[in-house]
Amino acid sequence: MPRICAQLTEFRMSTELEIRPYRPKDALRLLTIWRTASEIGHSFFTQTQLDEQQQLVGDVYLPKAETWVAVSKAKPVGFIGLLGNFIGGLFVAPESHGTGVGKSLIEHALKIHGTLELDVYALNESALGFYRRLSFVEISRRPCDDNGLAFEVIKLRR
Repeated sequence: MPRICAQLTEFRMSTELEIRPYRPKDALRLLTIWRTASEIGHSFFTQTQLDEQQQLVGDVYLPKAETWVAVSKAKPVGFIGLLGNFIGGLFVAPESHGTGVGKSLIEHALKIHGTLELDVYALNESALGFYRRLSFVEISRRPCDDNGLAFEVIKLRR
């Protein structure tokens, strides 16, 4: 029974979900999504580190990346930032986790770019599991992130 319910939830969500390009007026909502999702998935970061990253997301990544926004009932519920075929970030509002938003954003990006790559923190087990369920495969690992912090990063490709 839970499997059927999950499929129905995903179908219902996909019929109500719109994916559209980023608009500057989305910034505050997307930063809220980024922060709440990051506090869950990146709980190994300090609040100061999250503050610094949030500033970068708002000032650099949202406006400069190819950013797509998932909207449900006129409200952004997730987004994906692409740098070519590289996923710079995929974030879904925690209240929309498990509803198909992330999968829909990935499918949208695949239609545009054909193949995708991304880096994911090894400590972010839920994200790693999500990507593996979507057939991403590990192509490499490194012991530190882009900021030189000792958090193992896994590169995935699909």
